[in-house]
Order: sequence, then structure tokens, then C-alpha cells
Amino acid sequence: MSKAASFQALDDQRFSSFHWRAVLTTGLGVFTDFYDNTTIGMVLPMILVTFGIKHVSGLQAGALAGSALVGMGVGALIFGMLGQRGRKRFYGLDMLVMAIAAVAQVFVPGIWWLVAVRFVLGLGIGGDYVLSPTIMSEHANQKDRGKLLALGFATMSQLGPIVAALLALLLLSGLHVSHDLTWRIVLGAGAIPALCVLYLRRRMPETARYLARLADNQEGAVKVVKSINGEAELALPGHDARPFGAVLRQHAPHFLAAGLLWMLFDLVAYSTSLFGPSLIASKLGLGPVTFVLVLSCLFSLPGALVASFLVDRIGRRWLQAGGLFFGAVMLLLFATLHNTVMAMPALGMAFLGVYSFALNGPNVVTSFLGAELSPTRVRTVGQSFSVLGGRIGASTSAFLFPFLFVQTGLETALLFLSLLAITGAVLTMVLVPETKQRSLEDISREMELAASQA
Repeated sequence: MSKAASFQALDDQRFSSFHWRAVLTTGLGVFTDFYDNTTIGMVLPMILVTFGIKHVSGLQAGALAGSALVGMGVGALIFGMLGQRGRKRFYGLDMLVMAIAAVAQVFVPGIWWLVAVRFVLGLGIGGDYVLSPTIMSEHANQKDRGKLLALGFATMSQLGPIVAALLALLLLSGLHVSHDLTWRIVLGAGAIPALCVLYLRRRMPETARYLARLADNQEGAVKVVKSINGEAELALPGHDARPFGAVLRQHAPHFLAAGLLWMLFDLVAYSTSLFGPSLIASKLGLGPVTFVLVLSCLFSLPGALVASFLVDRIGRRWLQAGGLFFGAVMLLLFATLHNTVMAMPALGMAFLGVYSFALNGPNVVTSFLGAELSPTRVRTVGQSFSVLGGRIGASTSAFLFPFLFVQTGLETALLFLSLLAITGAVLTMVLVPETKQRSLEDISREMELAASQA
């Protein structure tokens, strides 16, 4: 691809204030996503007391934890198709849906109403999982693309549970608010960051890649590039007129592989994040809020920062495979040394801490791999299928892990999760190409294939 007709002006640009604004704009959305998605595990015991449920069934626990996850899968598909008509056009609608649903949680009269509202909440989160990585990847420079995506996703995602836990701690221990009011405030507060980020998202420019390749608006694309880096003379690639279905089938193997890897990761990660505060924490003699704070502050957040600065150095595949492998080792140790762990809770927290630290590698990569592997012509749809794979894994874990925990015990459940993590590590090295330090057009061979089919 020649410099005369390329996006090299974007790929070669230096890390600038625009990129920091983009990280903040996408990151605040992801912060909201994880705030909304992980708080349910922390406040679940309070919800059960409010609605007079002494012994939660597997169906009820799975529905509460999984309804938002199912909604995310549906939302990803919806926003994946909408994103083909404009990235910016629908960027903010996802946050509006999340804000409305977050407020609605405050007023639910029963557990199944909460399940329904959280499904709607998931629609908005799923949309953000598609649009944010797509927009960030299309605006990013080649050298720092992984870091930009990781900072916006992994780091901000870890702040969500921390803020939720601190808010719950303030309400319960500081202000002595009742359990019934506490969980409603904690869930409803998710509307605040969602509404705050709406303004920033409406000011984010449409991506030059979308304008040039899908909207056939070369003049608009040139203006966007100039506004980002001041490039005076530009010759951007023209409209990609290839049939949508043909391009989708051609590139399906890679973004479906990304979806499979995200599914395996979320089967492991969501089992422990959704039910760790209520099931594993009690085994270690800890309360849900304390459990979340220790893991998030001491391990997950540092792990996210380390992963963000390694992703463009050691590459996506090694970061993802290595994180899954070391996470599996920690789960194996926790399970096989179960009796020792129960007698020494600090050792158990150490195992879970290293596990949480390590899983930030795949947490970083899975979030945007579908967008990187897909050409501009089908990028939001390719990312939506990748997200759907993750949501299938996450929603399955919401129903599967409580069943395994009850039927087989914690040790067997963790051994099963470790096997899934090792499988994901192996498949990572087999199924997807390395994308670090490569332009999006080079990864998908977009220009080469378009020229051969012209």
C-alpha cells in the first residue's frame, strides 16, 4: 500500500493530546460498563435480603448475574449493524440506554423486575463493547494502538469495581445506610458516569477510515486527519464498494476465532468475578466488599497497567496466552491446596491475586482483537461477533459456575476453569495472527484484497 493512498498519516502520528482525550472518552464508558456489570455480584446478598429470599436457587442467581450478559450479546449485534452506518452517529446512544436502565434499577419491586432491567442495561453495554474499540482502533496510531485500547479498556474497567466497592463501604460503614437502600444506590449510581460521558462522545469526530472507506466522503476524511495531526497534504484510500456479505465471509475465520478466545476467557473470568464476592469470599472469611477491594486495588488494577504497557512490546498473542496460562496455574494451586488455603486465607488471596493480575493480559487483548482483525468494511460487525463470543462465555458462566459449585464443590469447579484457561492459551497461539505494530489495513490485507477484486 503506497503512502500516496493510505492511512499512513494516522498510523505514523505521535501520541498526542487527542489520543488522551480519546482514551478518556472511551475509558469512561468502559468504566461504566464494568461498574454496572460487576456490582451485581457484590450487592447480591443485600438484594436477596430485600426480597425475602433466604436460599437463592441456581436459576435466580444465574438470571441476576447473567441477564445483563445476555443483553450485551444482543446489544453487540444491534450496534454492530448500526455501526456500519456511522461510528459516531450511534456513539452515545449506548450510554443513554445504560443511564436509563441504571436509574430504573433503583425502583424495581422484585427480583425478576431487576433481571429484566439489567437485560436492557446489557444492551447499552454491548453496544459500547463494539463502538469504543472500533473508534479507538480507527483513530489510533500504529505504534501505540494496543496501549491506547488497553488503557481505555483494561485500566478503566478495573476502576469500576473499585469505585462501586468504595461507595458500598461508605454507605454501609460510614453512613450506616440500610442494606435495601445501599444496593439500590450502588446500582443506580451507574447512571452518573454514563451521563457524564455523553458530552465527550458527541464531540468525538467520525473516524477517517469510516468516512473514506464506507461513507465515500474523502473531503470529510481529510478534514478529520488534519484536525488530529495537522497533515497538510493527504491522499486517502477510496470507497470500498465490495459486497458486504463477501467481505464478511472472507474475514470470518479470524474474528470468529477472536470470539472463541473471548468466550473461553469469559467462561473463566466471569465465574470468579460474578461469584467470587459471594461464594469464594465466604470460604476465605471475607465480606464481598473487602474481597473486591483487595483484589482490585492490589492486583487487578496494577495488572491492567502492566498489561497496557506490554501489549505493544511483547505482542497480543504472548500477552493473552501467558495470562491465561499463569491464571490457570493459580487456580490449580488454589484447588489442589484447598485445605491449606482454608486454614490460611491469606495464601488463598495471594493465589487469587496473582490470578487476577495475570488475567489482565487476555482481558486487554480479547476486548479489541475482533476490531483489529476485521477490515473497515465490516469492522463493527466483526467486533460484534467477537463480543458475542465473550457474552456467550460470560452468560454461560453465570449459570454454570453456581451449578458446579453446588454439585461438585469449589475445588472441582476451579479445576474445570483452569482447564478452560489452558485451552484458551493454546488456541491463542494457533488461531490468530500477531497484530502488534501493524496497520489495520496490513492486518486484514484490506487494500490488497480490494484491488484484486476490483
